Amino acid sequence: MKKILFGVGFCLTMAFTASAQKYAIIDTKYILDKMPDYKQAQKTIDATAETWQREIDTRQETLNKMYRDFDAEQVMLSEDLKKKREDELFNKEKEVRDLQKKRFGFEGDLFKERQKLIKPIQDRVYTAVQKLAVNRSFDFILDKSEGITVIFADPKLDRSEDVLRELGIKN
Repeated sequence: MKKILFGVGFCLTMAFTASAQKYAIIDTKYILDKMPDYKQAQKTIDATAETWQREIDTRQETLNKMYRDFDAEQVMLSEDLKKKREDELFNKEKEVRDLQKKRFGFEGDLFKERQKLIKPIQDRVYTAVQKLAVNRSFDFILDKSEGITVIFADPKLDRSEDVLRELGIKN
């Protein structure tokens, strides 16, 4: 009988505790799409990316023409000239790949441009979310724009240290 009463009491306590936590759901994509400065920054980034892509496409087309010309002429070329042209093709191809990596690669120019233009706007949204969480006493704010992501969590709810202690890991 004691076990049943204890179990019921425990369940009621857990239900009360779980319902006491306040949370909210936001859609950052929707929020950002409503911000004029975000739209302008995105247009700037898109235009820049398009310009860079055209530059790469032009160089790639030049490379393709060089390959076509080489294929047509290689039977008439001496071994020295053939080797020289192959080296030119190799260098031009490397140049195109390097430019593409520089512009669109991991932490390339497009990434840096996005960081410069978009990150301050995202930081403003994050600050507004934090202010909302504190003012309305939310424990969690979840973002539904790309799957569910925790945008804000009350630090007092973080139990990472408890898990480390449970694992026997000291700080």
